[in-house]
Amino acid sequence: MAKKGNSSDGLAWREFGDGVNSAAFERPVEELPKELQNLRVQATRAGRKGKTVTVITGFQAKPETLQALLKQLKTQCGTGGALKESEIEIQGEHKQKLLEILTKMGYKVKISGG
Repeated sequence: MAKKGNSSDGLAWREFGDGVNSAAFERPVEELPKELQNLRVQATRAGRKGKTVTVITGFQAKPETLQALLKQLKTQCGTGGALKESEIEIQGEHKQKLLEILTKMGYKVKISGG
């Protein structure tokens, strides 16, 4: 049933629900085993003011799993990093080191780009 919004939420009309349960609209993430994930490791400077960042893409895992992996990779590389939309960014150029670490962990990894 459609209802009129009230002035406190800034909406004039809402077709479905009350908009409170945003988790209902999120897609579930299917977590694949490590050996079935195809990861790409690439060093880039684009949009980072000249700073080199190594980006790992291709993950199909839950955010909690990626957060734990990020922490482990940052520790082993001795640098900072971030998790952005299922991509792990590690500060600096660590392509070869990350390739070795992730391969030992059981992931299928390739270096992407030049």
